Amino acid sequence: MKIFLFGQKSFGAAVLKRIIEDGHTITGVAVPEPGQYYDKVHGLALRHRITVLHADKIKSTDIPAETELIIAAHSHHYISEKAIERVRHGGIGYHPSALPRHRGRDAVRWTVAMKDPITAGTVYWLNNKVDGGDILAQRFIHVSITEDFHALWQRLFEIGVDMLSAAVRDVSTGQAGRTPQNQLYATWEPPFDTHARLYRPELLAIT
Repeated sequence: MKIFLFGQKSFGAAVLKRIIEDGHTITGVAVPEPGQYYDKVHGLALRHRITVLHADKIKSTDIPAETELIIAAHSHHYISEKAIERVRHGGIGYHPSALPRHRGRDAVRWTVAMKDPITAGTVYWLNNKVDGGDILAQRFIHVSITEDFHALWQRLFEIGVDMLSAAVRDVSTGQAGRTPQNQLYATWEPPFDTHARLYRPELLAIT
């Protein structure tokens, strides 16, 4: 399958590495603007001679026409409907929570802060609502009361790489499902910081 990846950091690089190992063709990657050092996705793409674009400046027409699927792997950039509609199978992303619970960029931190006993890794279809697309696959895990953010993220990291690899296979064989998220259980939390640790859950649950 021909894939365009939006991603960054260790998770984005791990996903890129896996889908290359799975035998897929990468038509390009979109990464954050470079700082002092290249992002890990950027560096890996250069080593494989993959076209690198900056996510802040990308237009839908920059995505090669032969692309069959878009993957979002730890990307904080909005991927437009025009971009999604441009490719044959649309786009999928990974979110480290039991969507529709904990939409937002700090889902793992909020899972730990709210002492959730169970969470999940979720692969979902991209649409015009952030973290709101139909669910393709979900894998639930228990959360230990002694587990901190870093330990939980490491588990969800590994699950996510495997899930995206499997999801690409399912999309390519026509076996990928679509289950709408139940808005009754949807929550969204703001970026997690030191002030957010003393929170009122009833103010942060937006349905």
